[in-house]
Formats: sequence, structure tokens, C-alpha cells
Amino acid sequence: MPAPKKPRRETRSAPRSKISTGQALPDRRVMEEYLAAITEDGKASALRDAQDIIYDAWERTTSRSRIALARKAIGVSPLCADAYNLLARAAATATEARDLYERGLLAGELALGPRGFEEYDGRFWGYLETRPYMRARHGLAMTLLSLGEEDAAVEHFRAMLALNPNDNQGIRYLLLARLLRRDDAKAVKILLAAYKDEWSVYWLYTRALLAWREGRSSGKAAKKLVGDAFSVNKFVPAILAGISPPVISRDGYVTMGGADEATEYVRECGAAWKETPGAIDWLAIVTAGSTTSRSVH
Repeated sequence: MPAPKKPRRETRSAPRSKISTGQALPDRRVMEEYLAAITEDGKASALRDAQDIIYDAWERTTSRSRIALARKAIGVSPLCADAYNLLARAAATATEARDLYERGLLAGELALGPRGFEEYDGRFWGYLETRPYMRARHGLAMTLLSLGEEDAAVEHFRAMLALNPNDNQGIRYLLLARLLRRDDAKAVKILLAAYKDEWSVYWLYTRALLAWREGRSSGKAAKKLVGDAFSVNKFVPAILAGISPPVISRDGYVTMGGADEATEYVRECGAAWKETPGAIDWLAIVTAGSTTSRSVH
């Protein structure tokens, strides 16, 4: 039976259409004027209608039709964050995508209003009303990373986890990778502790790395950390060591426990291992009892 699969987290921008997303989209002034001129019930009704148009757009197979429907949705409600998100994914440049995601974030913020942030705080994503905002913030953070604006992206990741500690979007993995790259050991430990029951390749292998860095590699506890990590994904040591080649998922999903999942971890967090003298060799020695640690089949 094939191994279960999970959605692959976006680490790069989606292919961009050359179709122009057009000009004269609503800015803050237009959005605020719209809010001032409409009742709460009217706002909610228009947002529902606009979101229905976006659901239709997601089913379309051409960029042109999706873009047309996104602009139609904005015409129904300039606070439809997912319309800007859709346009951002079709943008010709990362800079244009950033501007569109920023509009989507603003639209989502105004749509929720102070009452929404207060009501849903700590439970974002658990309510449909919050998801367009969270998608906009995720898209903006990923685009900022592609533009080299890592500090701003990290702040968005942290804010998203504060809003939604359950982290349905997998933001903690993105944040962990950035904190490791910054060599921010304190922040890494705080994040690991916040999800102390996490049983993923990211958490277990990173805990093993910290054990090595802190001189705790010779005890039974460290060996158990490595054993736990290896039980979750046996391909990481060989790919980290360069013994086995990376395996890239081609269908937009990664196989839990598979070589493609290991490749994702090495791509995101492998630099921290490689920059830690002796860590990869130690990992190979501890896992040497299994031939699968040396070869990906």
C-alpha cells in the first residue's frame, strides 16, 4: 500500500502567467470608503457573493478566466482577500505579487475588523471567515522570502502562529527552517517546546541536531532522539551525507516517511547540519545499523 501523503508546503512561487492582472485595484482609501458606506449585513452578504465567485475561479483551468473572475469578485466586494490572493499567484513578478498579497492582507483585515480579530484570536483558520486573511499572509511571507526580505517574512510567520497556534498551514516548519539558518538557538528551542508533542521529521531530526551541538550526543537520550527521528524517516541521513540523491516530488505532495519528505527537510534545514562539524558523521554512525540509512531504494 502506498505511504500516506501530505500536502507539500510551498517553498517557491507558483508558475506565473504573463497575463496582466490590470490596474486600478482598490487601495486602502477605497476599501475604507466602501466600509463606511455599507451596513454590516451588506458587507457580509457581498463578501459571501464575492467568495462564491472565487470558489468558481479556483475550478477554472485557464489563467485568463481565473483572473477575470477575481476582478469580478473585487467588483462585488473590494474586501475579498482571496481575489487579491488569486491575482498575486498570477502576477508577472514577485514585486507585483507582494503588492497584491499586501492588498489581500489589508482586505482580509478590514473584512474581519477589530471584533473579528478579538473573537477568533488563537483560533484562526478554525473559521472560514479567517482563511482568506491567513492565505494572504502566508502568500505575502513566502513572496517576501523570495525577495530576500527574510526578517519581514519571519515576523509574519510568528504572527500567524500567534493567531493560530494549531497551525493548520504548517507555518511552524517554515519558521523553524529560518531560525536554524539564522543560528538562533534560543528561538529554535522555544519553537520546539511550543509543539513538544510534535512527531515530524522536522522536529525529531532538529532535536537530534541540538543534542549534538550541546554536547549531549553520547548518552542514551541522544541515541533515542536519533532512533525516533530515523523511525519517522530513514532517508534523511543518507541524503544529508550526499550518499543518496535528493528525490523531488512531482505531484505537489510529499510522502510521509519517504525520500521526497527527507529531501524537503534537507533542503530547508540541511545547511544547519552541514555547518555543524561532526553532526552528519555522528548521525551516520548512530544509524549505521540499518542499510537503508546508506541507500535510497
